[in-house]
Amino acid sequence: MSRILLFNKPYGVICQFSRDGLHPTLADYIAVPDLYPAGRLDADSEGLLLLTDDGVLQHRITDPLHKLAKIYWVQVEGKPSETALAQLRSGVKLPDFVTLPAMARLMEEPVNLWRRTPPIRERKDKPTSWLELIIREGKNRQVRRMTAAVGYPTLRLIRYRIGEWTLDGLESGIWREAAV
Repeated sequence: MSRILLFNKPYGVICQFSRDGLHPTLADYIAVPDLYPAGRLDADSEGLLLLTDDGVLQHRITDPLHKLAKIYWVQVEGKPSETALAQLRSGVKLPDFVTLPAMARLMEEPVNLWRRTPPIRERKDKPTSWLELIIREGKNRQVRRMTAAVGYPTLRLIRYRIGEWTLDGLESGIWREAAV
């Protein structure tokens, strides 16, 4: 029977078990053999990472053909205009591709959000806002590139949901087994 773990990846952790000598890795948090990440999160992103021992399930989670929805909470510099949100919703032209349309909306800061170490840079003269972005692809640094392209750089990026799985009840650095 397949196993799947939900892990709330902290900032600065890389999504691999082998050590690189520079960053904390999954091995510093998860001592369960024969599990592999189903997808990646950059070291400077936080949130939900799925791990499984089932190659078919891993492929279904990560393959863009399955278009599994991923929900991100994104703290950006400034307050995005309706024009910027419309650009995110229609697809953003990046230098190497055009993103698929995203669902994008302003949201309140997530309730019970854990502290990030180190904290984001804050400027007294620049407010920040939170967005909820739902995408069905996941190219390298895509969310960060999308928000920057519409004029609102990402300060903090948290993946909240992948398909049916969420971060609910998971503190940063903690994992739990999930039903498959």
